[in-house]
Amino acid sequence: MPATMPDLAILNDLDADVSATSGSSTTVIAPLTGQVLHELPVSTPDDVADAFARARLAQLAWARAGFAARRAVLLRAHDLLLERREDLLDILQSETGKTRGQAFEEVFQSATVTRYNALAASKVLRGGRRRSALPLIVDTTVRYRAKGVVGVITPWNFPLSLAAMDVVPALAAGCGVVQKADDQGALSVLALRRAFVDAGLPPELWSVVTGDGPVIGGAVTGNADYICFTGSTATGRSVAVTAAERLVGASLELGGKNAMIVLDDVDPLKAAADAAYGCFASAGQLCVSVERIYVQRGVARAFTEAFAARVESLRIGSAFDYTTDVGSLTSAAQLARVTAHVDDAVAKGATVLAGGKARPDLGPFFYEPTVLTDVTADMDCAAGETFGPVVSIYTVDTDDEAVIAVNDSDYGLNASIMSGSTARARSLAAVIDAGSVNINEGYRGSFSTVDAPMGGIKQSGLGRRNGREGLLRFVDAVTVSRSTGLLQLPRTGSEFASMAGPMVLLARVMKGARQR
Repeated sequence: MPATMPDLAILNDLDADVSATSGSSTTVIAPLTGQVLHELPVSTPDDVADAFARARLAQLAWARAGFAARRAVLLRAHDLLLERREDLLDILQSETGKTRGQAFEEVFQSATVTRYNALAASKVLRGGRRRSALPLIVDTTVRYRAKGVVGVITPWNFPLSLAAMDVVPALAAGCGVVQKADDQGALSVLALRRAFVDAGLPPELWSVVTGDGPVIGGAVTGNADYICFTGSTATGRSVAVTAAERLVGASLELGGKNAMIVLDDVDPLKAAADAAYGCFASAGQLCVSVERIYVQRGVARAFTEAFAARVESLRIGSAFDYTTDVGSLTSAAQLARVTAHVDDAVAKGATVLAGGKARPDLGPFFYEPTVLTDVTADMDCAAGETFGPVVSIYTVDTDDEAVIAVNDSDYGLNASIMSGSTARARSLAAVIDAGSVNINEGYRGSFSTVDAPMGGIKQSGLGRRNGREGLLRFVDAVTVSRSTGLLQLPRTGSEFASMAGPMVLLARVMKGARQR
């Protein structure tokens, strides 16, 4: 049965938080029912320009306020996110169609990201003294200057997590933010922002704009001092071109065709259960979810049978509680893409071991978690990102064959290894082409470790979010050196002549003392 939607009266109140003066709106659909969820105000390029102007003014005071003041606001926001979790969960489920449990992961991660950056910013960005090439003669310090106003462009699939992972470290570093939220994820973003404003964040410091992606997103990238983009590889390339033309930095998290290796030393039942979550969380609409599984021949039959049985047992539904395992796709376009990939594979000879069809009896965009075998290179799902609940299983013989197959992709975002031996898994992780590798877990180990960098290689993007790296992208390092006056540096040929010998001796002494 389709879902009974919760009361979301708060949505009308959030409209005022959109930087929009056009007087027009766009329709947000509730994926679980296909009905209209909300009419969202639409921004214009002038609204974007105004948002940047207001953010630049607010950012000056925010940067001067210092780490302690910023930390206090962010920690209050952390508490409000936890206190308001039920409202956030209702909005997130209503807007994306995911299950309560997977929505909770987003709320919890948003709070974790906020706490981490609130506490880590002063340690990572405090700057300090650096060793001079000429000790006692010159002293040198490095300080970090906030870049200014950051443009953040986020997609619909993980609106809370992906917004928090870019916006919060920017705020912690002393920057302002103008965020282009996907229209289908904007309500969750606005509820997230409201918690920060209620915690004391100046409203002008973080603006949310909506509307047509190329137009409004283009206006954001055209004004930002740094750009964070999460989305498709094709769009990411155009964002990178804009950033390069303007000589501003960018971090881009793009597509993935993530792979899992199942080694022959696993417990097949446990590996199957862990793999199923890694494939079908958020109905597979996750940049780091698994779409390819390479299982070694010695355990292939046992694992495949256990995996197919596990997938068939997953509870699909639209409940606003914790009774379901897999939710809905988010849009008709997503359903069409998934259906096309599966139909193409079956028409060309693939075998369906589980799932394989839409479930309109549950809601308009539901599609069963689907397991395929006999997938060949000419099928659309073989190398192209499906971004839905579809996974292909392949049999391999050796560890090296598995690694070669995993690396035979244009993408390199996430990978995972199921093994009974940590040492064996780590040896394979060292030669896999991916920005993150999870052992005995699909993606949550790396995705949730906010103290460690996350990002892709090859066509999966540039730069890193989370950890020290996620904070450092929002600042410029400024080096300040001072002559101490104890000894004058040479300025003339004769002065160089008298100083050359002592300077060479100093270089040799420092090498002997292992001084950089």
